[in-house]
Amino acid sequence: MNIFLIGPMGAGKSTIGRLLSQELKLTFKDSDREIVERAGADIPWIFDVEGEAGFRRREAAMIDELSAEKDLVLATGGGAVLDPGNQRCLQSRGTVVYLHASIGQQVERTAKDRNRPLLQQENPSKVLADLMAARDPIYRRLCDLVVETDGRRPKSVAREIIKYLQQAGIQR
Repeated sequence: MNIFLIGPMGAGKSTIGRLLSQELKLTFKDSDREIVERAGADIPWIFDVEGEAGFRRREAAMIDELSAEKDLVLATGGGAVLDPGNQRCLQSRGTVVYLHASIGQQVERTAKDRNRPLLQQENPSKVLADLMAARDPIYRRLCDLVVETDGRRPKSVAREIIKYLQQAGIQR
């Protein structure tokens, strides 16, 4: 059983992913964290040196590798869904859950995070709104389940996902 969490920055993919993995006794991995560990450099450095295209190449290789594992909860980066290869890997290898968060919630949750190169601009709210406009249709098309995360405790979101998995006969 694999569960792949997709959604925008600040939706809670890593936090909820850890909770799900504990509750379901699955391994948890975060594709961004795995990229950083393997590269030996943080994401802003990768963006500076290799550009977004270089980072996306690393991300595609990581998604392909990690999604092939078994019994995994994987938190993906917000832009991972832009790559058609990533889309195929996620859809064919597990249950895809879209954690949806409003722009306001995303701004609040990412305001102090300096490891988000796309937000290191004058108007991060506009950047987040533009990213959401482009990515939301992709998230919705790819997912098996949409879960709203605004104003909710991570445990409540995790319980909703587990209930869905049980009802769909996916949870062991």
